[in-house]
Amino acid sequence: MTAFSFACTGVRADGYAAGPTLVFRLRVTAGDNARVHALALRCQIRIEPARRGYEPAEADGLADLFGERSRWGSTLQPVQFAQVSVMVPSFTGEIETDLVVPCTYDMDIAATRYLTALTDGEVPLLMLFSGTAFTGTGGFQVEPVPWDREAAFRMPVTAWREMVEQHFPGCGWIRLPRDTMDALLAYRSRHALPSWEATVAALLEGVDPPAHDPLRALTATTGRTDP
Repeated sequence: MTAFSFACTGVRADGYAAGPTLVFRLRVTAGDNARVHALALRCQIRIEPARRGYEPAEADGLADLFGERSRWGSTLQPVQFAQVSVMVPSFTGEIETDLVVPCTYDMDIAATRYLTALTDGEVPLLMLFSGTAFTGTGGFQVEPVPWDREAAFRMPVTAWREMVEQHFPGCGWIRLPRDTMDALLAYRSRHALPSWEATVAALLEGVDPPAHDPLRALTATTGRTDP
């Protein structure tokens, strides 16, 4: 079997993608300068939180994921970041190719909450590879990419922040159930509020909707009480 090895040499935000996207530069090496006709590659990317240190402000932002800092010895478990596929074209010996990774800014996703909490430094990633290789000099030979192929990479936090700013400049994003969105829309319309920002600000400031309004439950979470 061909001995494959992998390395990630860099990452950048895709400025032309329709949604948040990172592009990792991947180097693939086939042992003994082997001829590879094509490589159908699968890559699972995991965040390994235990492989870096954290400032106090970052630790506060990670409390909902990993609990109190005193417990991190047992709670800093790997976090799934992405699972993508790429078709590597024909090469002999070695090739570099782009690994395109669509991302999300959904704060319900653990990886997004982790990355948003970081202020600087690097994100420790582990890339796990598998797939099918089509090799041979005098014809085609089909062989698997061993499941133990992996590559560690430390992604700059700035790459993530640049990607987010391209699509959500100066903003955050949350996903809400449809009935909650309908209730928010009704609240905004009833109070003639000019924007969603003004709607949320009114809720945070404790503007009371009518008693039957389903958003009363939302205002209760702010810690405010009725006058």
